[in-house]
Amino acid sequence: MHINDTVQASYKAVTAHRMRSVLTMLGIIIGVGSVVLLVSVGRSFERYVLDQVESFSSHLIEIYPTGFEKFGRSLDSLSFSDYEAVTQLSTVESVAPVIFVTEKVVYGTEEISPMVFGTTNKFFANYSLNLEQGRLLNESDIKGARSVAVLGYQAAIDLFGDRDPLGERIRVGKRFYTVVGTMETIGSALLQDLDTPVYVPFTTAKAQTGQKYLSYMTMKASIDDDNLVVADITSLLRQRHGIENIDNDYDKDDFRARSASQATEIVGSVGLGLTIFIGLIGGISLIVGGIGIMNIMLVSVTERTREIGLRKALGATRQDILRQFLIEAVALTMIGGVIGIVGGASLGALIAAVASKFVGTVPFVLSIPALLAAALMALATGLIFGIFPARKAASLSPMEAIRWEG
Repeated sequence: MHINDTVQASYKAVTAHRMRSVLTMLGIIIGVGSVVLLVSVGRSFERYVLDQVESFSSHLIEIYPTGFEKFGRSLDSLSFSDYEAVTQLSTVESVAPVIFVTEKVVYGTEEISPMVFGTTNKFFANYSLNLEQGRLLNESDIKGARSVAVLGYQAAIDLFGDRDPLGERIRVGKRFYTVVGTMETIGSALLQDLDTPVYVPFTTAKAQTGQKYLSYMTMKASIDDDNLVVADITSLLRQRHGIENIDNDYDKDDFRARSASQATEIVGSVGLGLTIFIGLIGGISLIVGGIGIMNIMLVSVTERTREIGLRKALGATRQDILRQFLIEAVALTMIGGVIGIVGGASLGALIAAVASKFVGTVPFVLSIPALLAAALMALATGLIFGIFPARKAASLSPMEAIRWEG
């Protein structure tokens, strides 16, 4: 029997029961679609985070109290003297302390609850923030603990709308500040909106809050080896805090120094783990779908017993029957796989587009290896779960099959 005849017979068999074929493919569609969707979404957000990290100034390093990472609040592990000590390291530059002022910001009848950062002018350079109008905080503001403020792009709009905010007075908690500058829009970075903060002098925030410890520090490395800089900072702070940590166990530290390059490594590791997990989930879905394919093919063999007997009596070989039923099984899984790939990719693109409206541009990343893996998984599912029904059909005796009445 020619291969074209086998393919035509398989096509007729698949299209003869279209609804049953669609329902049979559903498990494959869901399995393949979920793999493509989750991998594309995961890779898209991974690319988004990496783009945000890379958009910062190169060699950016941040130091947090360990409790800040866990609870989102400042603890007492980073002192002002720690800040002074870190500024003396030859491997760092542009060190900026940060104190959070947890107060509402008011102008007239407008009231917002932004992040209020008490910091220095070096903060803006560290994060590559650009001035739109007015000026940034300067050394005179810091030394004199002046009541001046620089507004993030969105904070300025929320408080003043279309009006010029320069020279206007806003109230942060119970203290009034004069607006001296506004920032250009930068959007979001690392899922944090950078357009909404309000910046005030570090010394003024310290006086207003009475806070005796830093919320965190940010700095730029003066050398290319970020890991060496992190090691220098870690060694210095361990010595100052009296932490004996010969085995370099970071859980023993009451602070955490982390560079942007380390953040990219963490994102990559998380992405790899997520991809493996998604692959396992998709594999389970395909196994379930494959079992459904096998069951339907066994039903099909039973329904077409007389047809199989007649074809064998007319000269079809065991290999012809085996090939036909195997092609039918593979056709179901591959059609389901194609639908799943298209559906998963389309939904992934939609999610990236919707997310871009809220957290800045999220690039849609369609992983070609993931698509190939999904297609190969669909093919393998058809071959593995189609072989048993195909062998059963091929092993039927022509005479018994012709006499069979179902």
